[in-house]
Amino acid sequence: SAIFNFQSLLTVILLLICTCAYIRSLAPSLLDKNKTGLLGIFWKCARIGERKSPYVAACCVVMAFSILFVQ
Repeated sequence: SAIFNFQSLLTVILLLICTCAYIRSLAPSLLDKNKTGLLGIFWKCARIGERKSPYVAACCVVMAFSILFVQ
């Protein structure tokens, strides 16, 4: 399970951020109507992906390098 392995947890979080940012770029109204509550997590992930995109991209590259060459 990804909860017990830190690297897998980071991979899942990065994928969630990237996926939410991509979905918001295609259909902004889909995530903008749920800014609070449980579904607000996806809106927050999309905002992180938009505002911190250079850092998220760098983390994705580092994670990909780690998965491909270190493991």
